[in-house]
Amino acid sequence: MSRLQLVIDEGPRAAVLEQLQHSLEQGAAAALVSPQERGAVEPALAAALPADLAEAAVVLGSGGSSGARRWCLQPLSHLEGAAQATAHWLEAQGISPQRCELFNPLPPHHISGLMPWIRSRCWGSSLRWLAPELMRDPAALAVQQPPSEGRSALLSLVPTQLERLLEHPAGREWLQGFALIWVGGAALSASQAQRCRQWGIRLSPCYGSTETGAMVAALAPEAFLQGAPGCGEPLSHVQLRLDPQTSALQVRSGSLARAIWLEGRWQPLPQEQGWWSSGDRAALMPEGLQVLGRLDGAIQSGGETVFPEQLEAQLLSLCQGRRLPVAELLLLAEADPLWGERLVALVRLEAAAEFAGLLPDLQALAQELPPSQRPRRWLECSTLERTALGKWERQRWHQWLALLEAA
Repeated sequence: MSRLQLVIDEGPRAAVLEQLQHSLEQGAAAALVSPQERGAVEPALAAALPADLAEAAVVLGSGGSSGARRWCLQPLSHLEGAAQATAHWLEAQGISPQRCELFNPLPPHHISGLMPWIRSRCWGSSLRWLAPELMRDPAALAVQQPPSEGRSALLSLVPTQLERLLEHPAGREWLQGFALIWVGGAALSASQAQRCRQWGIRLSPCYGSTETGAMVAALAPEAFLQGAPGCGEPLSHVQLRLDPQTSALQVRSGSLARAIWLEGRWQPLPQEQGWWSSGDRAALMPEGLQVLGRLDGAIQSGGETVFPEQLEAQLLSLCQGRRLPVAELLLLAEADPLWGERLVALVRLEAAAEFAGLLPDLQALAQELPPSQRPRRWLECSTLERTALGKWERQRWHQWLALLEAA
């Protein structure tokens, strides 16, 4: 039985996608992962794929809806169907997909970074990859990557990237040159929305996930500029509804993932009569979809879904592997104007260990994680402990952190 091929998202993006394209042209399934997640995907690489999978597919990491990182298998045909639905949506906005110029600053191992490549292939449009370092230098970005005249420039961003650009005059002017800017991955702040409307920046807040083949709802930029909230109406290939008990957003679509890696094997994506339940609480209003927040314990940091409990175990394991004297570690989220939320690490050290001497090692260890998972601060907490049942009273330690900040 066939097994996954591995493509590491490292180095020039053109070379990464050439490798992925080669796998897809062979009709294979390929796992596209960051270097940091190579170890996490290895069990899935050794396993047989679903027996009835008879087409090219991509496996990508997802935050999922169950509070844990997982792998989703998306057939190429599902992603191409989602791209065609996006083309129909663009045509309704008066934009010709064939005459678009797609700008993409997101990494290919994320669904929102892969889809611009899929769309450009389906539409026959041009695609520009924007380097991360260039996105952090708005003045250079505006000079080196101006939108072309005679084409409709489209851009995909997460709110963290948007905020950096809004803070710089050159970044704002660059954004004003786009026909449409999809923003997703995390909630758009009221401040960001107000400034973009003030400066005539044509945002299109949207909603989607790896499980749904990226975007399933988007707000038209004209409606955004007129003050409409939320993520707009579902695209043509999607139906949306709410779970009557939890208000979880449920999706029915031909772009849903074919399978997920769960309990050591590939299993069908959980569905109830074709409906998949996300981990997001939502409302369906006359003006469209309103996403109200996560139902599980996840946080949104820089457009990424981060699960603190899972990450705590990973960091403790890394500490043990480096023989660092950390007895307990707890991650708490705190608001951040740029990232949405960032993590703070509370640590209790083993007896006789000194925090000042250990801090550089902890900070270096965190560099092995993706940026959204790296604690912004490390704080020593000599009283840090779990309950008798081995649970964290997170509210108690949030209060401890608040008292520390107030002191």
